Amino acid sequence: MPIKIPASLPAYDVLTREGVMVMDEDSAARQDIRPLRIGLLNLMPKKIQTETQFARLIGATPLQIELSLIRMSEHEARNTAAEHMESFYRPFSEVEASGEYFDGLVITGAPIEHLPFEEVTYWDELRTVFDWTQSHVHSTFGVCWGGMAMINHFHGVAKHMLPAKAFGCFRHRNMFPASPYLRGFSDDCVIPVSRWTEMRKSEIDAAAGLTTLLHSEEVGPCLVEDPARRALYIFNHLEYDSDTLKQEYDRDASQGEPINVPGNYYPDDDPTRPPQNRWRSHAHLLYGNWINQIYQTTPFEMSQIGLGSA
Repeated sequence: MPIKIPASLPAYDVLTREGVMVMDEDSAARQDIRPLRIGLLNLMPKKIQTETQFARLIGATPLQIELSLIRMSEHEARNTAAEHMESFYRPFSEVEASGEYFDGLVITGAPIEHLPFEEVTYWDELRTVFDWTQSHVHSTFGVCWGGMAMINHFHGVAKHMLPAKAFGCFRHRNMFPASPYLRGFSDDCVIPVSRWTEMRKSEIDAAAGLTTLLHSEEVGPCLVEDPARRALYIFNHLEYDSDTLKQEYDRDASQGEPINVPGNYYPDDDPTRPPQNRWRSHAHLLYGNWINQIYQTTPFEMSQIGLGSA
């Protein structure tokens, strides 16, 4: 089954060219099934790039997915055209007021790691989002800064500044092979990392109910499960395109910013050579497993979401 997105969304053409099955509203209406409703709260500045990356992964399963794009209510996007935001995104305040339910919600990262959480301009509204997920979302997936923010909100785990940016592709150990979210995973896998902060495994382990599923000796915990909150938190970027780290490196290098060549990314660490994608298969596995778990456990009647156990 395909992912349902507006035919005019830029991701529609991109995914069609890649062979990902997509369908528009009219085609979806002719199928007599309930699609899984997945929301994407997009906090990244490059909205179109990010929405395409996540649509690619969650749309690659046999299930029909209805993707809804959500933004913070008062925060104005400066790197995406206002017309795009007006056409495809709804403010969270509108979603909340409408009383809608979602089978799944992805909360992306944001390039504001250097700020304490409480200094983020939309922190109060984001905390409202986190609490709202407990009654209106069956499963939430917090990504990078979004995942750290959720753990901080629900468990009080702190984020710590790193002495240097964790930047490149790092090997991660599969700590919990029996987890349904890691079904089909190798004993270890390569995952792109791009962040200035970390959460420490010892502090995560000390928080009640959290389980670290993927961990790196070099860059720490990556994927954490929070069953009581029906949530997953990932601090790194399996959703990245092959050239996303390259774009970040080229941007910073061109601006004279202190940036290292992303490690274990270019052949022989030579930035003049095309980077190699060694994480794509695990990206599809993880998000496919997440969608499958949602399908297996979400109530058919969406009004029942949040009323029972995960």
